[in-house]
Amino acid sequence: MGRLLDLAVDLAVMTASLNPPVLRRNIVVMAGDHGVTRQGVSQYPADVTAQMVRNFAAGGAAINAVARTAGSDLVVVDMGVNADLGDLVASGAVLDRRIAAGTADFSLGPAMSSDQARACIEAGICVAADLAPATDLLGTGEMGIGNTTSSAAIAASITGLPPADITGRGTGIDADRLRHKISVVERSLAVNDPDPKDGLDVLAKVGGFEIGGLTGLILGSAARQRPILVDGYIATAAALIATTIAPAAADYLILVHSSAEAGHAAMCDHLRKKPLLDLDLRLGEGTGAALAMPLLRLQHECSPMCTHSPTRASTDQRINQTIDYPAL
Repeated sequence: MGRLLDLAVDLAVMTASLNPPVLRRNIVVMAGDHGVTRQGVSQYPADVTAQMVRNFAAGGAAINAVARTAGSDLVVVDMGVNADLGDLVASGAVLDRRIAAGTADFSLGPAMSSDQARACIEAGICVAADLAPATDLLGTGEMGIGNTTSSAAIAASITGLPPADITGRGTGIDADRLRHKISVVERSLAVNDPDPKDGLDVLAKVGGFEIGGLTGLILGSAARQRPILVDGYIATAAALIATTIAPAAADYLILVHSSAEAGHAAMCDHLRKKPLLDLDLRLGEGTGAALAMPLLRLQHECSPMCTHSPTRASTDQRINQTIDYPAL
């Protein structure tokens, strides 16, 4: 059964069960705006973030369709969209965990304060805590124009790779704008000098509120032994920060698809993880997590094989592992 058997063993370890539960599914899409968009790094204007959040709330986006097909609930969280979403919050369509109306332009200075970085991680932990009692599988999703630039800066900082090797086309920018985007990432690292061993510092210097929220979601889910389906480039940047803060969180990560974005493979290598799917996706929103959920359902068929598998002994040794909340 190849990697399906590996997946079954991983799920058994994550959940401390040889019959891991996978039927109660939730995808959390966190949204936030980025001040760095003022540098012209994206093909789309910043107000598209709010437009897409409204589309999620109305059920009209790709993630809505894919989540329905995957049998997953969808939670949309405003971490810092630069728009009034009060009507969506009042209706219950969007969860309000707003830190501020978007980050600052990190090419000129820190994206946020240390207190704001801590607050968005703690907000993500709280979302995970609220969802955990009724959730077996948690998928990560995001929306934020400019967040591939932030993710590139995070990845370059933590992996130590040159921005030119990590930075991609994001929304489909042309070659000239890509060169400009790389220069913006290079400038942001020079201006802010984030500490690659301090995830909170990296988030504060070059991160985004939605990326910080996903970081907390990963940490909070891992603390409750819930498998976390990490969707693509931006969510993997959050995973880099989360595992810098709490390395044991890596044991609960399932990277679900290989992003078409440049540098994602290097990010996966840094985490020592291999994505389940390779479909040339560059959509985000949690669509990769939703597409992978049916594969995890197959563990119900594969998990009995663990009883007779050569990996059973190592599974038994690992099955009692836990992770504590990190000290933030």
